[in-house]
Amino acid sequence: MDRPSPQDYQPPLRWWGHVWRVAVMLFISAFVWLPVVQAEVDISALWALADLLIGAACYVLVFFRRRWPVPVAVVIALCGSVSGTASGPAVLAAVSVATRRRWREIVVVGTVNFVCGQFFSTTVTQAEPDPWWVTTVANVLATAAMLGWGMYIGSRRELMYTLRNRAERAEAEQELRVAQARGQEQARIAREMHDVLAHRISQISMHAGALAYRTGLTDDEVRASAEVIRDKTHEALDDLRGVLGVLRDGATGEPLRAPQPTYADLPQLVAEARESGARIAHEDLVDGSVPETVGRTVYRIVQEGITNARKHAPGALLTVRVSGSPEEGVEVLLQNPVGFGATLTPGAGLGLVGLAERAELRGGRLDHHREGDLFVLRAWIPWAA
Repeated sequence: MDRPSPQDYQPPLRWWGHVWRVAVMLFISAFVWLPVVQAEVDISALWALADLLIGAACYVLVFFRRRWPVPVAVVIALCGSVSGTASGPAVLAAVSVATRRRWREIVVVGTVNFVCGQFFSTTVTQAEPDPWWVTTVANVLATAAMLGWGMYIGSRRELMYTLRNRAERAEAEQELRVAQARGQEQARIAREMHDVLAHRISQISMHAGALAYRTGLTDDEVRASAEVIRDKTHEALDDLRGVLGVLRDGATGEPLRAPQPTYADLPQLVAEARESGARIAHEDLVDGSVPETVGRTVYRIVQEGITNARKHAPGALLTVRVSGSPEEGVEVLLQNPVGFGATLTPGAGLGLVGLAERAELRGGRLDHHREGDLFVLRAWIPWAA
């Protein structure tokens, strides 16, 4: 992560911030100037007046320290070499530069402040001047203190900015992850709904089409066909409730409905399709107990294959062969003759696309193509998907 610029983490100055800063500057100016004002008057009364005027100008100039930090700090420090009242603005300007934590700027401003402070201390003296080494040590300590304090303030500001920025970024990323998870969940439910409802509705469409095509049916035959359509409709509703069962209770986290079908439910799927009039040759060559997630994927693949055969090749023999082992994975092969003509059942053509996505999510693959007069759908799913 790149280091933020000083403009990023410097807080905005409000009226209270200006008030207490001016108060501190006045205190520092008084602390430095009052002990030496008599010495300035003794040298020249104009010096004392110039000290006040220069100090007043520095009080105005210091308000531009954030726009031109180094030039303002250097100019005020130079003014402090002849003005004791400029010491307050000089300290604030130097501390402001130190908060930027840029070593070249700190060295320049610190050196100028030390030299100017040393010059003022040795030029304007009291009746009994202090030894030079005392003045030098005092100026070194004062310069180091104000620069160190400024660097501490800048470091704390940068830390708070970084933590706040990280928190905001983490919150934004969390919202993005939630949105992505919600989208993935919606896509998963949509795939499940397509796989389930397309299968059931194709059965309903086939029986309804038979009623429309056949004439001269007795009341009992019409009633029986209507009962089949009713039963398939109820099964479609039950399957839809099962799909929505992937949703969980917000308080307990428990599934709202029973789990989705697995590989053990595949024979029942084939049997129901045969009862509906489909011609299916089913071969189960799997060696071992298929994992639940893998079995669900195989179930959906076979279900979509039966639906497609009913739509696009009604009456054709559909061969379903499932083979595999823990070492080889699970291979699913569905094939049926083509050229029987499609039914009037509408379709968006997204079933195979959804199956391919489902297989890829499990680490497998799915492809479909024509081999002569046969339509072939082949899928492979790793055993530990």
